[in-house]
Amino acid sequence: MPLGLTDKQIAAIDAVVDIALHGGAGPVQSSEITNRQGIPRRYLEPVLQRLSRGGILVGIRGPAGGYRLARERRRITLGDLLRAMDGDGAGEAAGAKPRSSPVQSVVGLALGEIEAEFLARLDAITVEALCWRAQGGGRPKTPSATMDFSI
Repeated sequence: MPLGLTDKQIAAIDAVVDIALHGGAGPVQSSEITNRQGIPRRYLEPVLQRLSRGGILVGIRGPAGGYRLARERRRITLGDLLRAMDGDGAGEAAGAKPRSSPVQSVVGLALGEIEAEFLARLDAITVEALCWRAQGGGRPKTPSATMDFSI
């Protein structure tokens, strides 16, 4: 697992990039993501629901429903994705009990600082940049990365 990311966090990143790449005119169905990414549907659905509750995706109901990005892909960062995944934070040990010794307190503070730096770095990586990399385009051109057409 790269940098201590959980399987659910990796699945969330894969799903969001897939939706960003394939969500042109309509929503992307979870079965399509499953087919392309190889993520089992039973595992993927809770991830997509958590991303929807976290404001990353919008779920569309009905037979032609699925998921689409809640905002432009250049406005969603990896940090946003990890925060949306809530209790699946990087570096969290399942079932670990907090310790109250002075050494543990100092270590906890240091790990908190490291996590904050890690998330700050992830905030610099957008879903759009990941899409460019996935399509073999490297980095987006500077003008499109700085242009803002919002009203």
